[in-house]
Amino acid sequence: MNDKKKFRFGLFLVTIGIVYGDIGTSPMYVMKSILEGNGGLQNVSESFIIGSLSLVIWTITLLTTVKYVLIAMQADNHGEGGIFSLYALVKNCGKWLILPAMLGGAALLADGVLTPAVTVTTAVEGLRSIERMSRFLGEGQTRVVLITLAIITVLFAIQHAGTSRIGKAFGPVMLLWFSFLGVTGLLHIGALPAVLRAFNPIYAVQVLVSPYNKAGFMILGSVFLATTGAEALYSDMGHVGKENIYFSWPFVKLCLILNYLGQGAWIIRNQADAALYAVEDLNPFFLMLPLGLRPFAVVLGAAAAIIASQALITGSYTLVSEAILLDLLPHLEIRYPAQTKGQLYISTVNTILWIGCSMVVLYFRSGARMESAYGLAITVTMLMTTLLISVYLSKIRGKKLAGYALLLIFGAVEAVFFLSSLGKFAHGGYVTVILTLLLLAIMVVWYRGTQLEHQYSTKLKFADYVENLRKLHDDEALPLLANNLVYLDSSPDTEYIDRDILYSILDKDQKRAQAYWFVSVNVLSEPDTMDYRVETYGTDFIFRVKLDLGFQCSPRINVYLRQIVQDLQESGELPPQDKKYSIYGPSTVGTFKFCIIHKSVTTKTELSTLDERILNTKYLIRRLAGSKVTWYGLDTSSLIMEKVPLITGGGGDSKRIRRVKP
Repeated sequence: MNDKKKFRFGLFLVTIGIVYGDIGTSPMYVMKSILEGNGGLQNVSESFIIGSLSLVIWTITLLTTVKYVLIAMQADNHGEGGIFSLYALVKNCGKWLILPAMLGGAALLADGVLTPAVTVTTAVEGLRSIERMSRFLGEGQTRVVLITLAIITVLFAIQHAGTSRIGKAFGPVMLLWFSFLGVTGLLHIGALPAVLRAFNPIYAVQVLVSPYNKAGFMILGSVFLATTGAEALYSDMGHVGKENIYFSWPFVKLCLILNYLGQGAWIIRNQADAALYAVEDLNPFFLMLPLGLRPFAVVLGAAAAIIASQALITGSYTLVSEAILLDLLPHLEIRYPAQTKGQLYISTVNTILWIGCSMVVLYFRSGARMESAYGLAITVTMLMTTLLISVYLSKIRGKKLAGYALLLIFGAVEAVFFLSSLGKFAHGGYVTVILTLLLLAIMVVWYRGTQLEHQYSTKLKFADYVENLRKLHDDEALPLLANNLVYLDSSPDTEYIDRDILYSILDKDQKRAQAYWFVSVNVLSEPDTMDYRVETYGTDFIFRVKLDLGFQCSPRINVYLRQIVQDLQESGELPPQDKKYSIYGPSTVGTFKFCIIHKSVTTKTELSTLDERILNTKYLIRRLAGSKVTWYGLDTSSLIMEKVPLITGGGGDSKRIRRVKP
């Protein structure tokens, strides 16, 4: 407890640095978008600005503070947040819940590709506000694109350092950014305290139906941009802990609202200034600042926009790791750079995000075109999260009234936001939709493929085959394949074993060994634990080993097995293995062979054509995603790679072939 108090400011900085980047950069474009949607500065009134500010304030309050910080973060799964973590809590409440979970997760991952591209490109384009930088960038977007690609490459290249180190580096910058937002906004509020009326939600309702609001309900498409980082906040909970978000969010929210109110005060005071009507791409965020302060604001805003990508990147790691545990995505190698399991790094995801972001930049080339696609996917994720939270409250927590009320209130609000964002589809939103559907298709294929594997897998009672293994072990007429033959076994139940493993030993080339090893790996929440348990079934040649490894321990099974062999030989449970020839001299630890089994769909089976294609597609994805050989450090070991049919027996055609005499 004392350590937490001692490092509270350090944790505050980490949280500021990696969680709030996306929502923290929204003041740079929300009021600008609202003005453009209503026809510019010359077409707004004080009532319109007060109403718009009220919409922004209450959108942040309802969606971010109430829904995510106060409600969603209570639905954590052992400290982890995000839509997949939420689904894991409610999955037993109905099979259909997998659909909103997959759709919401796919949409958020798609947004994780788009957000870094949008924020970094917009930040680089913002440098045009500085005269020297504008001359350097020149006309056209070529240099903007090249600089953006370079920044994105560096951003993804440093991810392996871990979110804690990145947060400590980014934290001071974001702390300065939020302080800057609050102070500059406060100065303008002092000049026009009347903007504080925006805290009254009546003005938010009035502006939606008032004639001076030319966009009507479509204004919510711009207002929604003020809360786009809320879902990432929930997903990043495992990286920093909910306590640190509770501690830091009030400060962040205060600074955001102060800045929005300050911009509103500036707009009201300058709405009659005809000289401003001719300003192209008018942005009140920068124009409300003194001329001498604008270059500093542009540079600081550019840094904050780059950091904004971090929330989506770290959230993507969490989402993918949770999807893997739910069998929605293939197994990928996960690294833990820090002493906290929630802080993780997935190299494959990092590479895919980097390639995706780079392609989006090359395709759109400008921030304005990218912003047309921004926010559409996240409204889908928010809707799906609302649905799952309502199930959690009503079914898991037993608060049916609260669950139904949440679904009705937030579902209605977010449905309106979704409809208002649909107008972005033809202007770039289709890219986000395509990415979402692609990711959704991968999840559906993997999920259905896993269901089919479970449906057709066969578990055998291991004790019934011990005698067969003993006869094979003692049959000296057969050549010795290896001193130690090792199979990776995912089943936690030592009473049963996958049929394919016994089929490989007894039926496929009859593999004789001095010792048979069946190894499973269990990753623990502690960082450094390295324990193992062994079941011998009363023999000295069969060993069912369960490795309990801390999440920071490298799962190098070949290294651990050599140590286990030595332990068992010292205890007398395993006879010495005579290894005469070695560059290290004679040894009692013999040779190892690792047998890796992959399932396959062969010839005609009872599967439908669709299910066959789903399984073959899953196996293709698995090959592309990587192999157990790499995950468990077996790439330098002696390997046997085997394929076994998922379904044996030839698919239901029981007719016998008939012999015909010549």
